[in-house]
Amino acid sequence: MIVQNGMQQGLRQHHRKLTRPRQAILDIIAAADHHLTVAEIHKRARKKYPHLGLVTVYRTLDLLTELGYVQRVHFTQGCHSYAAIAQGHAHHLVCSSCGRAEEFEDCDLEPLIATLQRKTGYEINVHMLELMGRCPKCARAGRKRRDVTP
Repeated sequence: MIVQNGMQQGLRQHHRKLTRPRQAILDIIAAADHHLTVAEIHKRARKKYPHLGLVTVYRTLDLLTELGYVQRVHFTQGCHSYAAIAQGHAHHLVCSSCGRAEEFEDCDLEPLIATLQRKTGYEINVHMLELMGRCPKCARAGRKRRDVTP
């Protein structure tokens, strides 16, 4: 609920209206325990707001990403999905089996960023970090299958 309230306040601070379609999208993202594709968000949000169009979902996700309340999560199949950001700066562990995304804060990339800036001349002002692997539940299930398979 904190994430959702933060997004609502952020929209108001940036002079954006909290419309019923945006509210439906916010509700879906805030309640999710894993990252969601645009199609999943659209399908779930239409249950709350049946007239919601796909273009509105894309525009709302672009706005929420721009404002820093939602992060695009790039997935191995070349597509991306979305996850809420609790702190305004986030990094994700993404399960390649079930799709669960978990936010983590321990990110000390400043030495690497400083080195890259020095070597390339880029002025780096933002970064994203996503680590892919299997969550504990999927890893256990994989080990159990290997133990059973002859």
